[in-house]
Amino acid sequence: MKLANRHCLFACLLVLIAVWGPTNVTAAESPTLQIVRFDLDVTPPVGSMMAYDPVVRVGELGLRCKGIVLLGAEKPIVLCAFDWIGIANESHDAFRETLAEAAGTTPDRVAVHALHQHDAPRCDFTAEQLLHHAGSTQLGSFASSHQRQVLNELRRVVSEAMQHPQPITHAGFAEAEVEKVASNRRLLGADGLVKATRYTTCLDPELRAEPDGTIDPQLCCLVFYNDHQPVASLTYYACHPQSYYRTGVPSPDFPGIARIARGQDVPDTMHIHFNGAGGNIGAGKYNDGKKENRLILAGRVAAGMKQAFDSAERFPITPDSIRWKVKPVSLPPAPHLNRESLETALQSPTKEIIESVPADLAWLIRCESGHKINLTCLSVGDVRVLSMPGELFVEYQLAAKQMRPDLKVAMAAYGDYGPGYIGTEVAYGQGGYETSQRASRVDKSCEKILIDGISELLEVTP
Repeated sequence: MKLANRHCLFACLLVLIAVWGPTNVTAAESPTLQIVRFDLDVTPPVGSMMAYDPVVRVGELGLRCKGIVLLGAEKPIVLCAFDWIGIANESHDAFRETLAEAAGTTPDRVAVHALHQHDAPRCDFTAEQLLHHAGSTQLGSFASSHQRQVLNELRRVVSEAMQHPQPITHAGFAEAEVEKVASNRRLLGADGLVKATRYTTCLDPELRAEPDGTIDPQLCCLVFYNDHQPVASLTYYACHPQSYYRTGVPSPDFPGIARIARGQDVPDTMHIHFNGAGGNIGAGKYNDGKKENRLILAGRVAAGMKQAFDSAERFPITPDSIRWKVKPVSLPPAPHLNRESLETALQSPTKEIIESVPADLAWLIRCESGHKINLTCLSVGDVRVLSMPGELFVEYQLAAKQMRPDLKVAMAAYGDYGPGYIGTEVAYGQGGYETSQRASRVDKSCEKILIDGISELLEVTP
């Protein structure tokens, strides 16, 4: 080969190395998973209705909507938590659709949950519409002008956040025991029936002296990292979040205060908290109604959050580490719900009627239309995060963990708030508030449906 030709070949090789070599190295080293964080103030203004009372003033601590979008594993996945009492029926659809639109995904890849604080709004567009159709001039807690403003603002906030994704390279998971917070609300007598309900504020020392009962004392923490930097921390703990309420002042209560404290401790990390299957769980054993208990309970939850966060074991993640599964289910309505009687009652919408009938009828109409609720499962390596509807009993959470002891399982409940309380089948024969006609809108047969759905999502082998 002539010298000139060799020089030409060598020059070509240098060009190829310059063009292809560094690019390939960069592509291999660049993280392919990203996360988007969003945070929105969702505190209702003075004069608007919360779940039980109008807002008389806004205090130092507001209500938040916090969430993440995971990018790089097929279509984006959205996880979102509201400091509201519940988001039900068409409202739950609307928030999932809005988040899906803003994040560039589909509604079945969006999980929206409430933390269930009581000095906070509810949201049920279906119930609101039923009151409008009945000609009611009063909408009570179903008045949704603020909630619709939040819906529009959320679209803007998430759309803007999507312009600033951050890389994630690792995830981590740990559990920590939360001491002296959760206790079972349903106290059984020797006959196996509920003898008393130990609500989240319990003034009776004899009821507070009863054992914790069936609870899940573990707080779960899932962390996403960019190398060693924690970007987002998601925590899950099953307990009603009330210390006291009906103050007229919106409050994130003790779980929200615990989350805020963690944000002060680790300010560069987004801290998002989800309420687990806490339908029959409250702080009643450890809360006699004294106002100082709010900060005491918050401190105990924050301690659990810190311990779990600090002990999370990091592991590398790739797009193949992330999966999303959906199981649509039909939950049968409670037998006491009768459409004709509910529609008749709604024609005379007194204050008492407005408090319950629109929500009952809204759920029944959804069921009769064939509507299905999505149970979902996020997989991150050997971590599984289940998203469930309603005020779910803790037994469902414990059962999910027992199904796959080889996995790390967490659960968020209070998704679609339409069903109300969802007890176990045996609980409907035991009495008590949670499974009463006032509280639960589903039939006892829903236990098998939900357990089968959880088993499928967790890929339990027969």
